Amino acid sequence: MNDNIHFYEPSKGHGLPHDPFNAIVGPRPIGWISSQDAQGQLNLAPYSFFNAFNYTPPIIGFASIGAKDSLRNIQQTGEFAWNLATRPLAEQMNQSCANVPPEVSEFELTGLTPAASRCIKVPRVAQSPVSFECRLTQVLQLQGVDGVPVPTWLVLGEVVGIHIARELLQDGIYNTVAAQPILRGGGPADYFEITGDNLFKMFRPR
Repeated sequence: MNDNIHFYEPSKGHGLPHDPFNAIVGPRPIGWISSQDAQGQLNLAPYSFFNAFNYTPPIIGFASIGAKDSLRNIQQTGEFAWNLATRPLAEQMNQSCANVPPEVSEFELTGLTPAASRCIKVPRVAQSPVSFECRLTQVLQLQGVDGVPVPTWLVLGEVVGIHIARELLQDGIYNTVAAQPILRGGGPADYFEITGDNLFKMFRPR
């Protein structure tokens, strides 16, 4: 064995102070998901297992570890919105992950404003500079290699409407740095932000 490599089998434990898995797969974009139940009760929650999966049609998805309010709401209504979590909104994003009863709206808890969407009934976060309106396409319960289901559900949705603050479109190109997105790292409290100093360009080979 190479003493310079720490190897472990996840099923047997990592043997470290903190599980490194989600630190290695990171930093990750944040799925800040707004939803509502069939009665119109609003919910807003961040998910760190989130990403984009397809261009045409545009499809995004997030994983709900446990059957949480967002999952139940989306299954009821077939709709949700994704809202860009930014550095100025970081504290409110963090507050929105508080463990509160379903009847408590995280919009009210965080002082954020629900803004009407155009293609779906679920509101977006007015203060967020970018939002996706989504319609549910699939809910998949994950399973291990042994075929046994695990209590995690992958929620996939097609983006049917996109809101972008015009100030982020410079000569028609979306400026990622100007949006000040925050990303989830590993550890119990690690987040990252993007700055222009970190930018480098590579074009695909022809």
